[in-house]
Amino acid sequence: MKRIICFAAAAIFVLAIARHAMADSPRSAKFDLTVEAGKHDRTDTPVAVLLAVPAEFQTSTVVKLVGSDQKEIPAQLGPPRLNASEHAAAHGATQRELDFILPQLKAGASARFVAEIFPAGATPFTAGLMPSDQGFHWKDTPGAHMLLTLAGRPVMQYMYHALDDSTKASHQRTYKPYHHVFDSTGKILLTKGPGGQDTHHRGLFYGFNRITYGEPDDLKHADTWQCLGDSYESHEGFLDTEAGPVLGRQLLAIDWHGEKKEVFAHERREMTVYNVPGGTLIDFASTLTTADGPVKLDGDPQHAGFHFRAPNEVAAKTSKQTYFVRPDGVGKLDENRNWSGRNDPKTTNLPWKGMCFVLGEKRYTAALIDRPSNPKDARYSERSYGRFGSYFVYTMTKDKPLRVAYRFWIQDGEMQPDQIARLADDFVEPPAVTVKPVE
Repeated sequence: MKRIICFAAAAIFVLAIARHAMADSPRSAKFDLTVEAGKHDRTDTPVAVLLAVPAEFQTSTVVKLVGSDQKEIPAQLGPPRLNASEHAAAHGATQRELDFILPQLKAGASARFVAEIFPAGATPFTAGLMPSDQGFHWKDTPGAHMLLTLAGRPVMQYMYHALDDSTKASHQRTYKPYHHVFDSTGKILLTKGPGGQDTHHRGLFYGFNRITYGEPDDLKHADTWQCLGDSYESHEGFLDTEAGPVLGRQLLAIDWHGEKKEVFAHERREMTVYNVPGGTLIDFASTLTTADGPVKLDGDPQHAGFHFRAPNEVAAKTSKQTYFVRPDGVGKLDENRNWSGRNDPKTTNLPWKGMCFVLGEKRYTAALIDRPSNPKDARYSERSYGRFGSYFVYTMTKDKPLRVAYRFWIQDGEMQPDQIARLADDFVEPPAVTVKPVE
């Protein structure tokens, strides 16, 4: 039985294997994988495969992936990512996600692999290809931040201080969690923290400034963007963390607070960083659910949605050198386009957008990729001081949570529209994978 489902960074697939006979203490479970490039050339493309495996392998992280040339490539095995298919695994089986990076595959071509899964505690096969100190690692500073490194180089940092109301400055510093991104050396932050122009702008961040919740006769208001009044977002826990040769991933519990600091929504936020060359590739996924009654999320292009903010140095020194890379071409220096209340195709429902900015003596490009499944209309905002992103209007109920997925890329140097478009193809139209168990 075969079922193909596209999801986020790659193709996710579920295969029922109820009749796949295994011994009481299995030595391994094998799967044949056929990857089809489809209509796009693929280079360093993340691929994810959701497998139904015998229950004995429900905690295993040990996998060996071999291509048709008999060469092993790095692979990682873990729990299904956020918003993966909820298709039930076969009786007596459980779901595990296999992740790897497809090095290269021409449009219309296919490649075959064999994945072999071993019981928990077995020796990782990728150790021979990539020593453990060359992969991803998480380092937590409890109550402050969690740092992700790759081969010892800082890549991303989650900032999650608890709200501190002791002073105005401490309140502003701690009223929402966010993620920093480092440059290719791991020595320079490419994102902004507290302070500077618009202190509420922080790295990669997500929120809305015009939120209403509750019943019509008792409507309440919140702003989790500027975090005005009693509104704020709070880190509530780490639900999962993964680190290996292919990716570093964390699943976070975050609460959204409104009037009198009451919780009106619960968020599960997932950040995934992939081990690919040339830049930093990050997937952002979020599921937001109401804590009680309906919640309407609204705002304006400058104060709502999912956004990136470069360091304050861009606003203070180099904003005139910023330009935007758009589907219709490369913009002029210090030229901004913003949604103005009408469905202008140049500012609405764009598949992606890039921003090129100067920090120190160097240029960097950041690109944000949307998914067609995210709520629409997506209304875009650009600011030469180093911020860009989009927002939408959405009403949540208990039966209608909000699920979004974005891909983010940042690299040294400049990019052309076709380069960002290729990244978008991998995200929106990922390779197709067919999976068969090996008896």
